[in-house]
Amino acid sequence: MGHATHPPETDLIVPLPDGEHWDPHTIHTHYFSFSIPHAQIGAFLYLRYQPAFPLCQGGAAIFRGTDNINVLDIDHLNYEITMPWPDIDANTITTANGLRIEFMEPGREVRISYASTDGQTKLDLIQTAVTPLLARGHVMPGEENYHNAPGRVPGGSEQFMHCTGQLELRGEHYDIDCYAIRDRSWRQVRKETQGGVPVPPVGWTPMYFGPDLIFNQVGFEAPDTNPEWLGVYEVPDGAPTHHFAWLHSNGENKQITRVRRNVLQRQPHTFASLRQEIEAEDEDGRIYRFVGEAIATATLPAWPNVSFHDSVYRWEDEQGRVTHSTYQETWFDRYHRAVKARSRHTATD
Repeated sequence: MGHATHPPETDLIVPLPDGEHWDPHTIHTHYFSFSIPHAQIGAFLYLRYQPAFPLCQGGAAIFRGTDNINVLDIDHLNYEITMPWPDIDANTITTANGLRIEFMEPGREVRISYASTDGQTKLDLIQTAVTPLLARGHVMPGEENYHNAPGRVPGGSEQFMHCTGQLELRGEHYDIDCYAIRDRSWRQVRKETQGGVPVPPVGWTPMYFGPDLIFNQVGFEAPDTNPEWLGVYEVPDGAPTHHFAWLHSNGENKQITRVRRNVLQRQPHTFASLRQEIEAEDEDGRIYRFVGEAIATATLPAWPNVSFHDSVYRWEDEQGRVTHSTYQETWFDRYHRAVKARSRHTATD
């Protein structure tokens, strides 16, 4: 059955309404990342277009270690909520706050650069594809409800990249050589209304172990793991716990039919996942198991009406192979209030 892919030109889909009325929550996005495991450093490089206005938001967030409780705890943050529409010159996109994305070869090679206004933080990266542009329908729950708008077909893609380059972080130099995922959305309607979608916390778990095992899923914790969301949300018996997943092995794309994710430990103050395990089954019935632990975490401002957390995870497969990659997690206010109330109750027992 395999998994669908997108053509290279989808990297440059960033249309404006051109006189049409578009839902104000319509977005396009570009996301890039990298990690430096020995220094416990992760990065969130993000551009979110809001074409109905038109404006954009985004920038660079670089974090280190696991004690980043508040947004400004991280090592470097330059994330603007309201910027002009970016400058788009052929295959190069540049934001007002200095994030530059050059698609040197769409679908395969991209250069990302950034320099802070104070000159103390800058980066220059080359990312080269190690998987195709794997197609996804949506990443945030609720987007699927708006996929039938006439003439505005939404889409999204994910792709693992070999990332090399340099980082200067407040005067400290680091060489970068890692495998990092990138993703994007176009013409998605991603609502920001209070309360959001009645769904448990969603986790995104990309990992690259080598050409034979590249995996990702987005979904919530399995009900049989006694997750924190029990009693807050109702999930039908037997319902899938993932709404998007894939596996790439030696040039072949596979569908994932089942995911069981179990969070073992959460950060006391932010409630972000610190340790977890995953069991996944592919379309051929093969089962894969992974265990992961956060070596860096950050609370980030990308989505104001949700709690959004990025991290660098150390993942291990059943053969003992180790890799590092981003793990992202988000949830809505109803869940956050419930978990906060439980944590206060536990603290007073």
